Amino acid sequence: MHAITKIQRSLLLLMFLLSSPFPMLLAQESGSVFNFLNLPVSSHSTALGGKNISLIEDDISLAIQNPALLTGVSDKTVGFSFMTYMQGCNTGAAAYSQQVGKYGNWGVNAQFVGYGSTKETLVTGEEVGSFKPLDLCIAGQYSHLLSDRWAGGVTAKFIYSHYGPYSSVALAADLGLNYYNEESDLSFSIAARNLGGQVKAFGNSHDRLPADLEMGFSQSLGHAPIRISVTMVDMTRWTSDDYFTTGKKLKTGSIIINHFVLGAEWLINDKFYVGMGYNFRRGYEMTAAGSSHAAGLSFGGGCNLKRIKFGLAYAKYHVSAPTLAFTLAYNFAKEQ
Repeated sequence: MHAITKIQRSLLLLMFLLSSPFPMLLAQESGSVFNFLNLPVSSHSTALGGKNISLIEDDISLAIQNPALLTGVSDKTVGFSFMTYMQGCNTGAAAYSQQVGKYGNWGVNAQFVGYGSTKETLVTGEEVGSFKPLDLCIAGQYSHLLSDRWAGGVTAKFIYSHYGPYSSVALAADLGLNYYNEESDLSFSIAARNLGGQVKAFGNSHDRLPADLEMGFSQSLGHAPIRISVTMVDMTRWTSDDYFTTGKKLKTGSIIINHFVLGAEWLINDKFYVGMGYNFRRGYEMTAAGSSHAAGLSFGGGCNLKRIKFGLAYAKYHVSAPTLAFTLAYNFAKEQ
């Protein structure tokens, strides 16, 4: 185990701060803006329920949800993600990562949601033109191996939304910590996401960002080629008012279960995988909205070759149409 420097100790201390002041920073999601930041950008994560911060893979798109995972990404890797969302609406991301010395990685990424062309009308109904709504997030990341089993990371975000005559700018940060035991193939992570606020509001008042505290683990099942993942989300929101309920109050048990996202994978070999997941809250919300077909379910698969990695996943995020997610990555490093 290499010695921990002063910088590494500072980063580790920053990660442990997740346990105390963050409940005050992670305000309720109701009334928040920039909720596109909650959409998955990894097909692997999409296949396992849409939320996963603990998978240890050479997958640059997974690090967008937890910067601590960037330490597992190969040097000089570029990745692209694309996901169909609502009709006429698509979302995508691009990322690049490079090693810094023996224990660090830095990266940049951009995430966007395009909503197509929308007619602009006056209050009288008269059409005066059109505009293209856009959500955009540009981020820089850094991760560092704190020891043989611990890694920490931070993401700094510039967020911009433009809807016709209205626009908003925000600054935010993600913090992540990961523990990985290679011998038992156990990974545990905790991440605080979207900590920050608006620099420029849409109107006269500032709105909250969709801040979230998440925790999860991934574990292989002995000698079986199976890996399970359990992720807890919305860990600062524990009341019925935090959920879409069609006027009903949720029982305590329902509130608790809606914090969980489950995933399971069949690791066919060291190159191919197939997986499926269930997101309890998404299943509840979609059923309440009148859609019971595949509500909360997702599945997909992928291939991890020497330089090229790609994945495809299916999920359902709204009642009108299914969602398809695709991820592609390429490693430019000369030595493999």
